[in-house]
Amino acid sequence: MSSTTENHFLFQQELGAVTSLARSCWVASVFSQRSPEKETPNEDATVVIPLDEETAVFAVADGCGGQRGGEIASSLALKCLADSIAKETDRSNLRLAIMDGIDHANRLIQELKIGAACTIAVAEFQKGWVRTYHVGDSQLLLISNRGRVRYQSVSHSPVGFAVEAGLLEPEQAIRHDDRHVISNFLGYQEMRMEIGPCLEMGSRDTLIIASDGLFDNLFEKEVIEVMRKGRLATSLQSLTDAASERMRGQGDSPCKPDDLSVIAVRRSF
Repeated sequence: MSSTTENHFLFQQELGAVTSLARSCWVASVFSQRSPEKETPNEDATVVIPLDEETAVFAVADGCGGQRGGEIASSLALKCLADSIAKETDRSNLRLAIMDGIDHANRLIQELKIGAACTIAVAEFQKGWVRTYHVGDSQLLLISNRGRVRYQSVSHSPVGFAVEAGLLEPEQAIRHDDRHVISNFLGYQEMRMEIGPCLEMGSRDTLIIASDGLFDNLFEKEVIEVMRKGRLATSLQSLTDAASERMRGQGDSPCKPDDLSVIAVRRSF
């Protein structure tokens, strides 16, 4: 683990196991590892930004595979996000700080002029409620302990939009040849941010923020069943073990080796 400041915990190396952080009002568990099929750097990055006992920002960025400098783009995106939030002393303005950080990152990634790009998914937690932001196909999923989906982001991709419109079933989408194609990302001149609703988290709700390495290998129902109950760190380790095993190829199950990063968050009161 490395930190950009005392209060910004940035992960971009092989963690090897789940790492947890907590304050009085929330607990977060983090996992990140590179694809089992490559020796190049992990192009995912994750950040946990505790601001006080009741407030935090969590984010996952995924460098676009096949593009030069994916790991540079994802790291830069989270640094811009952390820097923008650090400058904002008024917690009620976090929404603007997050949006400014993403927008600034988009400009800086374009200015690299190396074709670098990344996706990003962000969650703002304040006093028991959460608001989400995302660009691309890194996903956010809020579930209850009974397995009810309270919120799910829509991937900015042709396949993601087809599922949302009811044109593709999730079981078809996870195996679709064009699942890797995205229509929105940082490093794109026409980048757009999608902001989710403000939702109060129940004491047993779990928020999952993940790069596409998770949902390209596990069905949504599998993710929900593992994460809806049990100790957070233990559940996340079981989840990432299952995704990693799936990447190695098991019969007819979905298999897409990729970098894998997940942050799981629960309210502590």
